[in-house]
Amino acid sequence: MAQSAVKKNEIIEKFKTHPTDTGSSEVQIALLTDRIEYLTEHFKVHAKDHHSRQGLLKLVGQRRSLLDYLKKKNIEKYRVMLKELNLRK
Repeated sequence: MAQSAVKKNEIIEKFKTHPTDTGSSEVQIALLTDRIEYLTEHFKVHAKDHHSRQGLLKLVGQRRSLLDYLKKKNIEKYRVMLKELNLRK
């Protein structure tokens, strides 16, 4: 399993925007980044797992869309997210 409930809750606690936030774009981007990092490590061992690679590409596209949305909505939060998650752009 890619994300345990404990790790997921830690990520949500770190990036939430209000006390009951679980689905804001910041939280979604952070969760997707964690899954992408997990799958990237997975492919270092399982190079021929093409089915999961398609899922990875889909996750990367979804994260890119959320980052574009956040950039249009609030450029400062976008910059903070890039810095905290060590993403290039």
